[in-house]
Amino acid sequence: MVIAGLVLAGIAALVHVFIFYLESIAWTSKRARSIFGTGTVEQAAVQKELAFNQGFYNLFLAVAVAAGIVFFAAGEPVIGATLVFTGAGSMVAASLVLLLSSPDKAGAALKQGVIPALGVLALAIGLAL
Repeated sequence: MVIAGLVLAGIAALVHVFIFYLESIAWTSKRARSIFGTGTVEQAAVQKELAFNQGFYNLFLAVAVAAGIVFFAAGEPVIGATLVFTGAGSMVAASLVLLLSSPDKAGAALKQGVIPALGVLALAIGLAL
């Protein structure tokens, strides 16, 4: 179960790296505007600074999870679990905030929250066994 939890958390980290790319690098691109529904290039440009910052938030969560996986692989399970639970748990919490504050974005909330939630659950079960 531990390995399943780490794999799921790793997948969640990759999703958040992609979100970082969309928000911080490609915010005004056609793809990002389509995904986030930000309208025209001009309309998206108004939110560019906010999206840039938010993208880095997503990147830092992914880095925490990746570092946790590395610590696990290096034989430091307590440090590894702490980092994975912090990073993936924050992903889950952020998805819940999105779901509760913008119910019309439930699809996006589920896309960014289900995989890390499963990772946290599998890791917790694996460590408890």
